Amino acid sequence: MESSVPELYERIAERFGELIRVCPPDRWQDPSPCPGWAARDVAAHVVSNHRRAVAGLDGSSHAAPGRGEDLAQAWDAASGAVKASLRDPAKARALLGEEFGSIPFEEFVRRMACADTLIHGWDLARATGQDEALDAEAVAVATEILLPEDGDIRMPRAFGAKISSAADADAQTRLLNFLGRRV
Repeated sequence: MESSVPELYERIAERFGELIRVCPPDRWQDPSPCPGWAARDVAAHVVSNHRRAVAGLDGSSHAAPGRGEDLAQAWDAASGAVKASLRDPAKARALLGEEFGSIPFEEFVRRMACADTLIHGWDLARATGQDEALDAEAVAVATEILLPEDGDIRMPRAFGAKISSAADADAQTRLLNFLGRRV
């Protein structure tokens, strides 16, 4: 059975929050699979994207977490605001501006949760030595979203060149290889 966007987002967000909360303190500066980014940079990027999405609903300003900001608290607040917006039918259907592709908030969250939070969850887990397993349904949704955008996502500071997957690779490995991640 296919989950609703709020249900899918909830699972992905909870997992990302768990990765932040249990990250060993000495691992935040470890390199991530994202070139030039440490584990903390990955988490801050995802928090910032969540803040930006919520700000897109009301035109408020947003900022990336500062160096001294508690990432667990920042994540809980940002993902909590997304969850609350998804529960509000008017906000869930509200169109975000051109910066977001002029799509409804709920659709943006579906894409963000699957293409950003999900994949960067793997990046954070890899960088910090945590469990790298991804939600199987979210992997399927991300694959459905990202495969048709192959040409559009191959740009600097986005996704790297595809890596060939073994014929018997699982869905998670195929998606991560497609996005330039070595598994």
